[in-house]
Amino acid sequence: MIKPNIPETNLKRIVIVGGGFAGITLAKKLIKLDYQIVMIDKNNYHQFQPLLYQVATGGLEPGSIAYPLRKIFPSHKNIHIRLAEVKGIDTISQHLETSIGHLNYDYLVIATGAVTNFFGNANMEKYAFGMKSVAEALDLRSIILQNFEEALLIEDEEKRDLLMNIVIVGGGATGVEVAGAISEMKRYVLPKDFPELDFTKMNIYLIESNERVLSAMSVESSTKAKKYLENMGIQVFTDTRVLDYDGETVTIKDRPSIKAAVLLWAAGIKGAVPTGFNTEVITRGNRIKCNQYNQVDGFENIFAIGDVAFITTSETPNGHPQVAPVGMQQADNLSNNFDRLLKNKPLVAFKYFDKGSMATVGRNKAVVEMSILKFGGFIAWLAWMFVHLMSIVGFRNRLAILMTWSYNYFRYDQALRLIIRPFERKKKFN
Repeated sequence: MIKPNIPETNLKRIVIVGGGFAGITLAKKLIKLDYQIVMIDKNNYHQFQPLLYQVATGGLEPGSIAYPLRKIFPSHKNIHIRLAEVKGIDTISQHLETSIGHLNYDYLVIATGAVTNFFGNANMEKYAFGMKSVAEALDLRSIILQNFEEALLIEDEEKRDLLMNIVIVGGGATGVEVAGAISEMKRYVLPKDFPELDFTKMNIYLIESNERVLSAMSVESSTKAKKYLENMGIQVFTDTRVLDYDGETVTIKDRPSIKAAVLLWAAGIKGAVPTGFNTEVITRGNRIKCNQYNQVDGFENIFAIGDVAFITTSETPNGHPQVAPVGMQQADNLSNNFDRLLKNKPLVAFKYFDKGSMATVGRNKAVVEMSILKFGGFIAWLAWMFVHLMSIVGFRNRLAILMTWSYNYFRYDQALRLIIRPFERKKKFN
């Protein structure tokens, strides 16, 4: 029988579920304290989600944005990493049921992040692509390239155009960035690979239900980003709602439908909550209600941090934004509170410090907001690259990404146009 096989110790055991930004940041801090730390994740690597879109568009290899969890914590005897999935939580007996067996905890930290939210649309969940994991990014890259390979073989012009069209739903940072990256593929890369195809027939649509793209940023930055997108040939529809998608036809409220073989859903996320909590603890966006110390409502020894946590204050009545800096700052605060628990000191409430927002649209095009400072263009693009490069885990990965970005920039190319694992289309064309 498979067992977690965690050594017994006199130290209190903290189990961290999830190896994302929040989980990794917390574990790095806790290894300096007198606790036994157990981290479990269904993957054996940490993935840098902000650059998943570059994997999907052939700009980066998946290995350059992923880093082995065990390599992050070499030679630390008080941390134990296990590859497992949580099947359930018994909050009374204080243990987890996992795919590798029964695991007790003294303190439990839920840092499971978020998954794509299709808002109950079964067709969308079946036919659309998400962008929350390396696997999903590779699937999207494969289907885009496969569609162009298939388009070469089709004589019917309508079906060929269908294969070339791409729809992105959601005008947040992910939607804007992937739309820009696909546009640059259309301009610089795909015509060289498929000279027989007429790329003036390829349409890229970005559809946002709010009145503007990048709605979390200022009107100035939003307007600038939309202008960038439209100048790149992307058709931007704002205040527009997508109703359904059957793998070929995108149904839109109060607008003509669109024919497209690929739809990327970047219009919402929801917390990835393990089973075992009462429904009263789960709130909007499938997030876990927490107090100001990140303690789950009703529990003193269970915490939630990152995208899955929901803390309401007078300043954040709708919870904190589901972005990496929030989770990392919550992890910092929680690690300090675990230290205070050892010293029998009162806990300190979490307070988020917003350092700003940024999004890139394409080559030499980005928007950045830092406090009262707002700017765009080439300088913003350089700032975006620097911040993301420095946030990558591992020197080797930073170097690999820098070299790849330099090659892509000066050669106007994306060399990683590989169909590594062919994606089986869920609906065949008639």
